[in-house]
Amino acid sequence: MPIDQYANAFVCDLVAYEPGKPIEETARELGLDPADIVKLASNENPLGPSPKAKAAMRDALEESNIYPDGGAYRLRTAIAAKFDVGIENVVIGNGSNEIIELLCHTFLNKDAELIASDHAFVVYKLMATLFGAKYVEVPDPDFIHDLDAMADAITLQTRLVFIANPNNPTGTVVGQEAIDRFMARVPDHVVVAFDEAYFEFLDEPFDTLKFVRENRNVCVLRTCSKIHGLAALRVGYGLAGKEVAALLQKARQPFNVNAIAQAGALAALADDDHVENTRKINRIGLDYYEAEFKKRGLEFVPSVANFILVKVGDGNRVFREMLNQGVIVRAMAGYKLPEWVRISIGTPEQNARCMEVLDSVLAGAVTA
Repeated sequence: MPIDQYANAFVCDLVAYEPGKPIEETARELGLDPADIVKLASNENPLGPSPKAKAAMRDALEESNIYPDGGAYRLRTAIAAKFDVGIENVVIGNGSNEIIELLCHTFLNKDAELIASDHAFVVYKLMATLFGAKYVEVPDPDFIHDLDAMADAITLQTRLVFIANPNNPTGTVVGQEAIDRFMARVPDHVVVAFDEAYFEFLDEPFDTLKFVRENRNVCVLRTCSKIHGLAALRVGYGLAGKEVAALLQKARQPFNVNAIAQAGALAALADDDHVENTRKINRIGLDYYEAEFKKRGLEFVPSVANFILVKVGDGNRVFREMLNQGVIVRAMAGYKLPEWVRISIGTPEQNARCMEVLDSVLAGAVTA
């Protein structure tokens, strides 16, 4: 009898999360030189890692025979100082995705509910399903989280509310007034997770860390994968109220973040020049895409993150045909947006190549 007959049915019924297509795999399949591939699918930093992080990681390699600091003391201390919270408020994860999983390990079961917005990060639904919880999806008018409607959806069974801000894949943001109004309505039996992977790209940031300092039942998720350019290392962190953080530490695996990653993250967090350079090239890229889409009459969602969502007709077809020409974008059918693709912001040269290939693919659709 097939082994899946013995597996949990809810796991068998899941659709596995599909990350952006790797450069090496694309080059191998198409017979192309990897150097000729432009990957704009996974919201990565086109400038690469912080130079200070690379130097720190090289130094850390010399002690690869020694287990990492299981409590990530130096990294947690630096994060706590940077954001004016206590070290007891900081939880380190193998990417911020692990913090999402720790929250679900801690608070979800078959009697619990998780609330998220429509068109939010697909992993929230995946995690709710794995833990047997009810997933409550709230509509998002104009692709923006409706925090008033999300507050209305809270019940006695609600344990987690995820607010992706800025949101992936839409690139939209909810401002301080709506956040404060929402938090004023949240009861004590609910933990609010502010997923802020793209926070550093904001020109007008909001403040959710004040709720951590007030010891509210919140967890603010941040990552080193995006603006710091350390996606391969998988370093994320949660800034949480003391009681919430203590519970997450109990659910966390020992040595969940390796020593080389910890060293790189520690150096990257202090490299303000790299962060500012990344912000500048991202703003140039966003302005470029918005202008080019307007010229072509393409509908898009104005973004504050390091990617942009654009309506192209058949998103899967556009993805495949752009892939055949060596440009990788992200089709959005998995987010119930089959007519859209998401494009990560690259260097000016990568962005120009992307538009050139997109033009050729859309022209082919018109003449076909």
